[in-house]
Amino acid sequence: MQLLQREGFEVHAAAAYGHRQCDLLAIGVQCWDVPFARTPCSLGSGRAFLRLLALMRTQHFDLIHVHTPIAAFLGRLTAKLTGQGKVLYTAHGFHFYSGSPWYNWLIYYTAELIAAHWTDGLITINIEDFDRAKKMGFWPNVNLFFVPGVGVDVQAFRGHDIARQYVRGECGIAEDDVVVTCVAELNENKNQSFLLDAWSECVRQHARTHLWLVGSGGQENELRRKVQRENIANVHFLGYRTDVVQILHESDIVTLVSKREGLPRCIMEAMAAGKPVVATDIRGNRDLVVNGETGLLVGLQDSNGLARAFAILINNKGTRNAMGSAGLSRVKEFDLGCVMEHMSAIYQSYLQVDKHQ
Repeated sequence: MQLLQREGFEVHAAAAYGHRQCDLLAIGVQCWDVPFARTPCSLGSGRAFLRLLALMRTQHFDLIHVHTPIAAFLGRLTAKLTGQGKVLYTAHGFHFYSGSPWYNWLIYYTAELIAAHWTDGLITINIEDFDRAKKMGFWPNVNLFFVPGVGVDVQAFRGHDIARQYVRGECGIAEDDVVVTCVAELNENKNQSFLLDAWSECVRQHARTHLWLVGSGGQENELRRKVQRENIANVHFLGYRTDVVQILHESDIVTLVSKREGLPRCIMEAMAAGKPVVATDIRGNRDLVVNGETGLLVGLQDSNGLARAFAILINNKGTRNAMGSAGLSRVKEFDLGCVMEHMSAIYQSYLQVDKHQ
């Protein structure tokens, strides 16, 4: 948004707003509240369609950039119905992918094939989706582009004034204990229940280890009950935090065990902080983590494999440091500056208009 503003464009944002709306208003973005839903067959989707249609009947946009499957489908449909300008779509991980349920293919793949006719440009952020998009009829560097995720400000992590005991002190954790951190919304896809299954075994073998769950979400109460019911030790629910940079610097290992990802920012942030990553071997994660070099990949739902991967890194500080350094070198290609260059070139090719009209 700020990239477009610097180029002289007026920027509007339509979303189901949470706590971030004030940030957008502060930089001069005009905000429109549209109640997008996460599920396609819901009353919320119908209300979002009507709200978006009303908005686009009163406004003309030279470029519309849509995100997330349902909002992107509705955005492209209403743009077509109201004769808007060019439409870009960033797929932050197609919901149809190798190993996904058949109904995902039925619903989301069908929807994307339909919406492809209303899409002037498609941006993908991982190799599997890029290859899939070519099979859907998009052409590389014509109307299909690869951008390495949403980017991470690597310099912000390097310049951080680390205080090793800031969050550890808050949790009563010694400086030489090992901390494993998961930064993710607490939901079914992020798979923290599976993580706790592996952690239960891990902490039995390594008493001086701690798990930080950073984030909030609909499964928080269920996960807390699981920890209490199964008496899983050394699990700390840190909730929603704004000091993730500090948390990652105080961590020793970062983990993400999602069932589905596009190109996870939290892994990029872990690499920028120089930390080894343990992640599930899925699309998006394996685009970032080089197994055995910058971290370890484990099979989805392989609880024993996940516990073994943690043990390898818990027992060997030298391996942790080596993998963290390798990750720091690799993350440079995902730096925010590189992503901005990609996006600037794409925007310029689609915004051949007089921005001062």
